[in-house]
Amino acid sequence: MSEPVFAVVGHPNKGKSSLVAALAEDDSVAIGPAPGTTVKARRFPMRLDGETLYTLVDTPGFQRARAALEWLEGEGASAAERPLAVARFVDRHAGVERFEAECELLAPIVAGAGILYVVDGAVPYSPEYDAEMEILRWTGQPSIAVINPIGGGAHVEDWSRALGQYFRVVRELDARDAPFDKRLQVLSAFGELAEAWREPLARAVAALRAARAHARREAAHAMAALVADALDLKVERRVAADADPRAARPGLERRYRERLREREQTCRAQVQALYRHERIERREAELEAIEEDLFAADTWLLFGLSRADLAKAGAAAGALAGLGIDAATAGTSLFLGAAIGALVGGAASWLGADALAEMKIERLPLGVRVARYGPSRNPNLPFVLLGRARAHHRLLAGRSHAHREPLDLSQPGALNPFDDDLRDRLAKAFETVRRSDPGSARRATALDALTDAIEDVLSRDEA
Repeated sequence: MSEPVFAVVGHPNKGKSSLVAALAEDDSVAIGPAPGTTVKARRFPMRLDGETLYTLVDTPGFQRARAALEWLEGEGASAAERPLAVARFVDRHAGVERFEAECELLAPIVAGAGILYVVDGAVPYSPEYDAEMEILRWTGQPSIAVINPIGGGAHVEDWSRALGQYFRVVRELDARDAPFDKRLQVLSAFGELAEAWREPLARAVAALRAARAHARREAAHAMAALVADALDLKVERRVAADADPRAARPGLERRYRERLREREQTCRAQVQALYRHERIERREAELEAIEEDLFAADTWLLFGLSRADLAKAGAAAGALAGLGIDAATAGTSLFLGAAIGALVGGAASWLGADALAEMKIERLPLGVRVARYGPSRNPNLPFVLLGRARAHHRLLAGRSHAHREPLDLSQPGALNPFDDDLRDRLAKAFETVRRSDPGSARRATALDALTDAIEDVLSRDEA
């Protein structure tokens, strides 16, 4: 075989397709709550950079395991001949409706695939599964049992004792919410069962870890680009000589927010593609909704800011305000900027319509006037955008491809607070990006520094 192949088999509706989706990182695998979603064996290769690392075969569930085992036992085969008896069973019953499911799931195993046998830890063990496991033992192929607690793990212990009599390796793995490292543990365990697969699976695990690190780096780069684009963003329109320029503001502000929203969505799509979640549906509060409650404690926690940080920021802000230092130009972090905003302008104006960006009127020759909204000089805007992007990344990076519910970004939960060093690095990087010209060498250097800082944030989120 050019690469390891694993047939994912078991009783109907026990999470076989979910396990295939998780291990193949493929959200095209059909998953449904009703038995019989999978009726034909289908191969799902795990590819990276054009190379197939391994292949998962999604199979229909056993339908007549007892009858199939009776046929096999009627062959009177010795232990050495049992794999040949299974091959004869598949050959003789191919196309026969009675054993269609059994032939579909056994054919890839007869061809040399390893076995991933899946059971549901929420369902009590019963002897009806013995026939399935005995048939799989007859094949002589390397095998692992996976307990998938679809509805909970009430019967995991009983399953572990029963499965241990048929399989050398038994793992508990929730396919729907399988963490990245636990998925790799299943692959590594197979390498211990089949000598021929030891080296290719070790390479596969190393390649997947490297791909994960690359995805995190590229996600950080996409977020840095989002921030830079937001800090550069401006919209404008011409104003007639006899018109009131102030009338242009609502339309310009609306266009500015639409452009900001579009740029956020572009970043979301880029990050999802990096993690192979291109079909996922998102539920996300619009930036305007976030702005309405930016000074609430829960909102601060959403962006990774602790109450202790707020207390320290308030004291520091008071000192700075007494000295007349402007937080927007002092290189301070989000905490100081926000706290000073609350002291001198009230919470409502922190990132409201009057503070997000300013509108200016530029006079051109021949009496032409241009109303321009942006770019934003608010020191808090990049932190808000990063907080939203960071919440999206955290949910996405920890998500199995078997998890098909919409990604809910409206209530993503609190993020880990920044430490002082990382917070200051981000604040300085934001300000350097803001003060550099797009396309310049200084901007490129600033984006690299910002990407490094964001990558550190994402790494800590995943730790």
